[in-house]
Amino acid sequence: MPLEASLSSVPSLAPLVVFAGNLGTHALPWFLSLLAASVLGAGLACHLLQKRHFRLQDAEEPSEPRIALAFASGFVLILLASSLFAWIASNIADGHVLGQADHALTDAIAANLPRAALVVFSWVTHLGDAAFLGPVCVLVAAVLWRHRHRGLALGWVLALVGIVLLNPALKQIFARARPIHDHGLALETSYSFPSGHSAGAIVSYGMLLYLLLRTLPVRWHVPGAMAAAGAIVTIACSRIFLQVHFASDVVAGLLTGLAWLLVCVGGLEYARHRRLRRALA
Repeated sequence: MPLEASLSSVPSLAPLVVFAGNLGTHALPWFLSLLAASVLGAGLACHLLQKRHFRLQDAEEPSEPRIALAFASGFVLILLASSLFAWIASNIADGHVLGQADHALTDAIAANLPRAALVVFSWVTHLGDAAFLGPVCVLVAAVLWRHRHRGLALGWVLALVGIVLLNPALKQIFARARPIHDHGLALETSYSFPSGHSAGAIVSYGMLLYLLLRTLPVRWHVPGAMAAAGAIVTIACSRIFLQVHFASDVVAGLLTGLAWLLVCVGGLEYARHRRLRRALA
């Protein structure tokens, strides 16, 4: 019996669980749609923000109300991310609907995803490995330091070190077991919640995008935004496809990383505006 029919025939299952099973059955088309929407959306958003930025940019320092609005917006986003993380953390037990949906999605992916797709995701997921991002961190910091962007270099290193310390601490608090799989393409021994690859991806590639916006010509901004969005979405989804994380682990990891990314970028922007203010004074 097809998975959609078997799920729909169980009246006790919540709509979220049925949806998760159906989503897992058609996971690859949904992923490609999400990837395309994310990449195109990031490019469009960057393009629109560039146009607005150039209309508003003056020779002098941005006004206090504009800076205050930016920080208030960042605070609200952090608050929303933290609230959603807390809600997910309180509903991931197997007896809760979210926990059941996690298992339904994972089981459907295991039953329907082609082996070739699993192999591709097993390669791509290494873009979020600490063994890959560690040398990238050192290389980017060295290039920034060489070009006298020492504040950016320090901010970049602190951002990556911060998420490396934060995520394992959260894993120990929640101590959630990982999904069980037998494909042999990925092996993880730490706890599952939240996803370290997802958190590391959004911080690393988000910070790389910020550095690109701060240091490279405008023609690189839109391609950089599209590349960063593609990398983050692909790495995050690879953890679900490889069945080393539940979907809620990945969402929680992205929320954790987003909150830390906002803190880091906000701090760097505040320091930059303070430095410009002193120079203009």
